Amino acid sequence: MQWLDHVAAIPHGAIRLAWAAHVDDAFAERVIEMCEDFGWSMDQAGHVMACIAFESGRTFSPEIQNAAGSGATGLIQFMPATARGLGTTTDELAGMTPTRQLDYVQDYFQPYHRRIRTLPDMYMAILLPKYVGEPGGSVLFSGGIAYRQNAGLDANSDGKITKDEASAKVQNMLVEGQRPANSRLIAP
Repeated sequence: MQWLDHVAAIPHGAIRLAWAAHVDDAFAERVIEMCEDFGWSMDQAGHVMACIAFESGRTFSPEIQNAAGSGATGLIQFMPATARGLGTTTDELAGMTPTRQLDYVQDYFQPYHRRIRTLPDMYMAILLPKYVGEPGGSVLFSGGIAYRQNAGLDANSDGKITKDEASAKVQNMLVEGQRPANSRLIAP
């Protein structure tokens, strides 16, 4: 792949990848490779980048830990039990390069990849997989520790977090990531 930052003519098939200005070439290429492996569109490559930007607090750091104390770590905030299910630990994930951790992101998405068609569904695969494919008004959390750990997603402060509310923050992250200062043009 050829990376283009400033060109007069945009080559046929080139895309502007959200958040690519904040990662190295190997990382961006690995995201695109994952999307190709899954048969996802290049729009979905931007969705992956937006989800990672959101989950990692725009750091793209494999060692970032959840501030709410859930024990989650990394690019998509792997929970300790999830890491074990993938044959690793959160400590091992934290010690990886960002590009290496993408292998585990792909392994994580594998069971859901055929059902992921939209950005909200991709984010649900990370946050609460049983809601992949469910309507936007579905209530994800209402009370309890899970609500408290995700209270920042409750846009209207009604004590319930819907799929639409949770996904709105990631959608905003996609828009932010598509800005020229945050994205890069990629030619096939």
